[in-house]
Amino acid sequence: MITKEQIAVDLLKIHAVFLRPNEPFTWASGIKSPIYCDNRLTLSDVSVRQDVEQGLAETIQREYPDVEILMGTSTAGIAHAAITATLLNLPMGYVRGGAKDHGRQNQIEGKLLPGQKVVIVEDLISTAGSCIEVAQVLRQAGAEVLGIVSIFTYGMQKSLDRLHEAGLTNHSLSNLDTLVEVAAAEGYIADSDKQRLIRFRNNPSDESWMN
Repeated sequence: MITKEQIAVDLLKIHAVFLRPNEPFTWASGIKSPIYCDNRLTLSDVSVRQDVEQGLAETIQREYPDVEILMGTSTAGIAHAAITATLLNLPMGYVRGGAKDHGRQNQIEGKLLPGQKVVIVEDLISTAGSCIEVAQVLRQAGAEVLGIVSIFTYGMQKSLDRLHEAGLTNHSLSNLDTLVEVAAAEGYIADSDKQRLIRFRNNPSDESWMN
């Protein structure tokens, strides 16, 4: 079974996750962040990709055994939905960020039948906004959304509250708490930085974690 610790090791090894508590990144919102995550890099490393897709498949089988189709988020979730669907012998599709302005003007790509039980495949959960929008589109099309699987989550309270309000559950392969412990053990960060990262997670708008 793929563990949260193994995925954390994988993400750190290929620099899909950078931890820089002393040289923070700046998000588009202007928030200073000690972490940057680019899970698209998991597709380029064969062994890490195998861990991720096996982990997603195991999670779906365990948490959503009644699933009938996988739907990826555009664009980062599409490849993972396709590979995992192949492992599980399931159909898949994906949801665009908006409807096309030509052709059939689809927002949902792939064949989705009313009443089908869907699991959404996402790469990263930060504020959870994108996957909640995808769930709304699928529900409007008549699908039964069982929940979400993702590679990594920051575990921010805002995302937890928004998912609860939307009636959605998310199961991530790894999370910030696990990553912080692994990163300290592997020497990526100092042990004293662990609480700084958790303080950021608890309130990203409060920059006191930088002091």
